Amino acid sequence: MDTGVAIFPTHDSMDPGALARLVEERGHESLFFPEHTHIPADRQSPYPGGGELPRRYIHSYDLFVAMTAAAVTTTKLRVGSGICLLIERDPIITAKEVASIDVLSGGRVEFGVGAGWNREEMANHGTDPRRRMAILRERVEAMKAIWTQEEASYQGEHVAFERIWSWPKPAQRPHPPVIVGGNGPTVLDRVLAFGDAWMPNYAPEGILERAEELRARAERPVELMVMGVPADARALEAYERAGFRRALHWLPSAPRAGIEVALDRFETAVAELHGE
Repeated sequence: MDTGVAIFPTHDSMDPGALARLVEERGHESLFFPEHTHIPADRQSPYPGGGELPRRYIHSYDLFVAMTAAAVTTTKLRVGSGICLLIERDPIITAKEVASIDVLSGGRVEFGVGAGWNREEMANHGTDPRRRMAILRERVEAMKAIWTQEEASYQGEHVAFERIWSWPKPAQRPHPPVIVGGNGPTVLDRVLAFGDAWMPNYAPEGILERAEELRARAERPVELMVMGVPADARALEAYERAGFRRALHWLPSAPRAGIEVALDRFETAVAELHGE
């Protein structure tokens, strides 16, 4: 099982490029960044983690700027969105951004997508929260058309365009892996509809059973990865035994010293898992 990390890349923490170099030097396979374009000041949607919304949600760099900084300062590290809130983005522009980073990185992009939880944020982008799952599917499908067709067209209820040219095409063929994030009741349907992998948020119960359900329903290979696994060898072992290919650990949005402490803890758990 590969190990990676995720972080909210804030303007007052270690910068994404330097962090990416550090993570690669320490032998991890991947680095993922989340996304919030903004946070509405008048919020009604409760924070899924409970309590007050952490400061890092408001102070993060743009997702694709952070991914670019990480990609151009490394040579092997997989660089991912964890997750891109595609329901808040134009699919034509986003397809070009993802393809551009994939080419510049030599084919190292992991494209995680999801619908998010902050309904006020969605609404500010003109997205009806009640239709967000249908919008997500169409935007992913439209992006795949742009990535794989020389002259792309797409006709849906929420996305429609005729005969467009868009280059560069991604370095990865047919396109970067589309990773569906989330733990909701219908997430497996989305994975089977348009995903190459499922990336739930870590939970002590339920995820491994749902992974078995996904395998039973899938008629094609679907990879498994987990976001936010703790620095705990027993937790890592459970996901490794269940066939998860990648385990991601959250790092604090902090200067280098704080990040190195967190990496040390995670790497100690990984070493214990491997009997070192």
